[in-house]
Amino acid sequence: MDIIDSLRASLVPPHRAGFPFIAAGLVVLVLGLILAGWLAWIGLIVTLFCLFFFRDPERVPPPRPDAVVAPADGRVVLVDLAIPPAELGLALTPMPRIAIFLSVLDVHVNRIPMAGIVTRIAYRHGSFVNAAAKESEQNERNAIAIRLESGAEIAVVQIAGLIARRILCDIHEGDRVVTGARFGIIRFGSRTDLYLPPGTVPLVAVGQRMVGGETVLANLAPPAPDSVAI
Repeated sequence: MDIIDSLRASLVPPHRAGFPFIAAGLVVLVLGLILAGWLAWIGLIVTLFCLFFFRDPERVPPPRPDAVVAPADGRVVLVDLAIPPAELGLALTPMPRIAIFLSVLDVHVNRIPMAGIVTRIAYRHGSFVNAAAKESEQNERNAIAIRLESGAEIAVVQIAGLIARRILCDIHEGDRVVTGARFGIIRFGSRTDLYLPPGTVPLVAVGQRMVGGETVLANLAPPAPDSVAI
């Protein structure tokens, strides 16, 4: 039963961002079957890799209004204090930061860490170095600010990596978002940073593996009953 469950977990529908790549692999596969066997093998490998890379599994966030969940799958490479990207216009105060590195083997769909309203989305061009390296802070990135129902603000930053050349973001300023919802994807290796309100104590450490939309990174005070929008 465990083997069957593992196979089911891997055989999930792909994210729509992968459709062009999967289609290209299938075209090469068909041409290979007509023209040359070696070309068919290349097409098959490309198709299977893209189906695996762009997999988009369902995730179930914890039913807790105070939980901040991981915005991405991957490995924690930084837990520190840092000033969020200037383009977001947030206060120039260091905030607890958790950086998650996504290898090509990780699910690359990004998820909302906590419910709120998107107040700012800012895209910035940059370099393409290894996303796990310190220098990746100068990489191409897409930064998102979210105002929580408590009034506090958090930020999520999608950072392109050494191979990644495309950041996709499906939300817009003014959108109301819920915990664990999909909001974008980064293609082929990347990093996702989460900035938490000052004073927040992260519950994870460098080296831990994250499950986007499910792993709890921190607990924040829920909004007071009279502050919840009706």
